[in-house]
Amino acid sequence: MEYLKIIAFTHQQIDLKSLGKLVICEETLDDRLRNIQSELQVKEIFYVGTCNRVEFIFTSAQTIDDNFTRRFLQVLNMGLPEEYLEKFVENVSVYEKEEAFNHLLRMSCSLESLVVGEKEILAQVRKAYQACKDSGFTGDYMRMIMDRVVKTAKEVYTHTNISRNPVSVVSLAYRKLKELNVCGNSRLLIIGAGETNNNIAQYLKKHTYSNFVVFNRTIEKAQALAKELNGEAHALSAIAQYDKGFDVIITCTGSTEPVITEEIYRKLLNGDTGKKVIVDLAVPNDTDLAVREQFPIHYIEVESLKEIARKNIQERYDELVHAERIIETNIKEFESVLRQRRIEIAMSEVPKKIKEIKQTALQGVFANEINTLDESSKAVLERVIDYMEKKYISVPMVMAKEILAKNS
Repeated sequence: MEYLKIIAFTHQQIDLKSLGKLVICEETLDDRLRNIQSELQVKEIFYVGTCNRVEFIFTSAQTIDDNFTRRFLQVLNMGLPEEYLEKFVENVSVYEKEEAFNHLLRMSCSLESLVVGEKEILAQVRKAYQACKDSGFTGDYMRMIMDRVVKTAKEVYTHTNISRNPVSVVSLAYRKLKELNVCGNSRLLIIGAGETNNNIAQYLKKHTYSNFVVFNRTIEKAQALAKELNGEAHALSAIAQYDKGFDVIITCTGSTEPVITEEIYRKLLNGDTGKKVIVDLAVPNDTDLAVREQFPIHYIEVESLKEIARKNIQERYDELVHAERIIETNIKEFESVLRQRRIEIAMSEVPKKIKEIKQTALQGVFANEINTLDESSKAVLERVIDYMEKKYISVPMVMAKEILAKNS
């Protein structure tokens, strides 16, 4: 784990509004990561961006100090003003080697989430990794890391109570809606058809809500979610023309600018003066500050759920201890797995060399002698050589692993 590094920006050090400036949209992610690889000598890398964290997990031989972090952000080319750049450098969390692996496991097991026990984070990490893997940014090492991450998280969720009756962002938002007496036939506008909105919409449908209208930049995604909800679908660009009214807006997009501006919100109201509900789970917020200040609304955002999350962390302290023991065990086991993998890679040329020796013996060194044999003898000799070939390949590998296990 010598070269494993993590640069993390989280809700623990940075306010969510500022954190949103580091969120990378899917369209530009590949180019930004490619620049990091080429300019900073990074071999494997993947990016995780959630509602309360932005993290880069990568391999590098370089020491990660403030200068490296500053250069990293500059190469990402996020257009950050100088004051924001320095703010992020001052508040970055850096992890290296085993500490980095421990952090990745803790994060994926939701021990460091805003809401402990939130299984959603594992799905987000896996999805983020898969996207970068598909684009060629990760290799064999990160594959092994992620295999162990998934194994560890499953053990934590299975063998502890950390995820029993979890209070995720989705369930917290739903509870807030129930507290506001939002009934099942309320008109719900879903803005954004990503994973978070998909989850909360399905959750609401399960609890008998039925009146959904979905808006999304990609109309196909809006249609897919609307079909599951038995609702309507529209392109996000058409939201200003929507005039059928609403009771609740649930919004979570990847936009870096407000989606619900004062002008759009006024058009959506279409003269309605009643108090509405906005559930804004985006980072940065999708709702313009002017909307929150000038209109009568119940406004629910991720930040407002923090206090509940803190209580959950305290209540689940014992489960954190159990989860940390599982993580510690997996870290120790993984060290042995890494050593075995190094042996496998080091000995990967053995089968090729054995085959070359076999061909040289049959076609060169002993060719004349073999040609004097009858067909039956040749067949026996070939079976003996094939047997020896397999043993010469497998036995050294088994012995190396046994020696490794004894030394461990």
